[in-house]
Amino acid sequence: MSYDLVVFDPTVAPSSRGEFEQWFGKITEWEEPRDYNVPDPCSPSLKSWYLDMILKFPAMNGPYAKRADSIDDPAVSDYCITERLIYVAFAWSKALAAYEACFSLAAKHGLGFFDVSGEKGEVWLPDVRGNLSIASTSA
Repeated sequence: MSYDLVVFDPTVAPSSRGEFEQWFGKITEWEEPRDYNVPDPCSPSLKSWYLDMILKFPAMNGPYAKRADSIDDPAVSDYCITERLIYVAFAWSKALAAYEACFSLAAKHGLGFFDVSGEKGEVWLPDVRGNLSIASTSA
């Protein structure tokens, strides 16, 4: 079991919680004909976030993967990349650091943030000040 977080392109995601969950559920059926380990063709903001994130939490698979001899490193994480979102599975021992890095980099790159493993499963969207705010629970 892993600690899972998601960043997403807020320009294509629904802004209400219920609609977001439906949208997210459809994307995470993983039915697109693509290699989910490759950060192309995701949006420039998602790719920039990914390149920043792998500095602290290296990729397990794909073209930016960490060397095989470091696979036991608990910071190595599993990224699943689509055009609209990046889903990341982290080691539970890195949960707090992963949350902090993922959240702050999402704000930096103007992305949305979804706490998949959190008790509340909060969805965060960029606001006009460049911060992240919890999405509306109504449609």
